[in-house]
Amino acid sequence: MNNTTEPAQCAGPQLDVRKPKLKLPPKAADCHAHVFGPRDKYPWAANRLYTPPPVTLDDYLAMHRAAGIDRGVLVQTGLYGNDNSFIVDAIKAHPKTLRGIALIGEDISDRELRHLAENGVRGFRVNRTAKTGLQFDVARKLAERVKALGWHVQFLLDVEDHPDLDTMLGSFATEVVIDHMGRPDTRAGVNAPGFQALIRLLKSGRGWTKLSAPYRTSLQEPPYGDITPFAHALVEAAPDRLVWGSDWPHVLLEKTMPNDGDLVDQIAVWAPDENVRKRILVDNAERLYGFERA
Repeated sequence: MNNTTEPAQCAGPQLDVRKPKLKLPPKAADCHAHVFGPRDKYPWAANRLYTPPPVTLDDYLAMHRAAGIDRGVLVQTGLYGNDNSFIVDAIKAHPKTLRGIALIGEDISDRELRHLAENGVRGFRVNRTAKTGLQFDVARKLAERVKALGWHVQFLLDVEDHPDLDTMLGSFATEVVIDHMGRPDTRAGVNAPGFQALIRLLKSGRGWTKLSAPYRTSLQEPPYGDITPFAHALVEAAPDRLVWGSDWPHVLLEKTMPNDGDLVDQIAVWAPDENVRKRILVDNAERLYGFERA
């Protein structure tokens, strides 16, 4: 996107969160959300892709209380560029229950990396879908630098663009996390080359993915039944390499705005076994983000 294009105005989430039928286990984690601070304290980047809805950290935590979620991972967006001040301040205010994923540049200092790590950041994100993020070769070099911090590299990408995903990212110095089930192509099915490469990556022990944001590539309205086969395939193949995320507040969504209570209930469809759900929602999140063990 060039600088002459007006940022998209995002619709807001449903704040009247329906109480889910599914009771989540204690310490359940929402491992993907975007939260924004007051603009006068945390200025927006001039070349941002979107203008966020007028929601706050308090709104996000209220959604958690309504849905029965205890922990959250805040993912830095291009709204603030590489200035991670807001997510650091949010984690400082809730150090036991929040973690973060930063945006960083190749020129970041070791001192700044340590500062982020000491304040609850557990990795950095690369956005290849919007073509605004780091190139793969730069991300690979940065992975070498953050390995000692225990970080991972998180990628937003379309797996069908990368049928060699398992070899391309499996050789990174750190483990990698693929957002939103790899944004699967529902028309291609679960046997598509890119999605199968994602499964191989998870089985190798070098990768993870997030059961999140079905609406990003679903061709249907809620409850996004065309995504369910992909979720089932991931749960069957690698339940110990999955986490779940709400993707709140669902920015840049042009479809029907989901109720987060419905998204929580969808977890039971994707992972019907209660013990598997606990692994995904609690145990895996603790391993990946360093939350205190339940």
